[in-house]
Amino acid sequence: MLVHIVPRFEKGRILRTEMLENLRDFPRSFLDVRFEEYSDGILTGLNVTVEDQVLIVSKGILKHAGRLYLLEDDISIPYVANDRVAVLKMIFLEPTRRSDFTAHHAEIVLEGEESLGLEEIELGRFKLKPGALLRSDYQNFADIATEYNTWCDLRAPYSAILAPTLRPEILRFFASEMLQFHSGDVPDHVFSFTCLNSERVSRQVIDQYIRLKTGINCVEYSNVQLHKQLAMILDESNRNTKIAGSWMNSRKGRMIVD
Repeated sequence: MLVHIVPRFEKGRILRTEMLENLRDFPRSFLDVRFEEYSDGILTGLNVTVEDQVLIVSKGILKHAGRLYLLEDDISIPYVANDRVAVLKMIFLEPTRRSDFTAHHAEIVLEGEESLGLEEIELGRFKLKPGALLRSDYQNFADIATEYNTWCDLRAPYSAILAPTLRPEILRFFASEMLQFHSGDVPDHVFSFTCLNSERVSRQVIDQYIRLKTGINCVEYSNVQLHKQLAMILDESNRNTKIAGSWMNSRKGRMIVD
């Protein structure tokens, strides 16, 4: 039986336990049902902004082991330049058990350890040389994977149906660059518009697009490998556009006489 209960708080009415339980349980139950089929990973938010000597992690929701974790306020994480890989990660701690509740906690830390434990999820990483500035303003799509002095969140798992995918911001960047090339290939347009107009693009869609363009099966590819394939597709599209443009320019002003 489907039910929608709205507690009535009115003057003179007795405040019953059932009324408070409804207010307590409905938001969590709604979110659990809404994202039940989604994989572990970032559901929304948790974007990282690079500022002078500090990383700002925005509020958001993340799913891990079937549980939803809510970051209600932005947090600041200081960083230093030491020419080594620094990984911003979320670590899930042992639950705290009390007589009347069990609390599951997670904390966001910046560590030099590149490998992830079973109870850890990466939000991004960088390798900053002393005296350099950390940046997140990319010159092009391929620049996201630049090794030094560049914030990279390619490895952050973004929750989607069945399996995690790339963050939507990354795919929108790809789409914007692809559309600038005025590609005549229909799959390029379909995939780009999907990236621009979707809250999240499933991994299966990315896999199928790369297979159409390259013939490569990317089912077992990591996020970094997917990005590399997409960057190669962009590079090829750019070259084809330049060749087509040169050919069209060479024909301007010519007349064909029968």
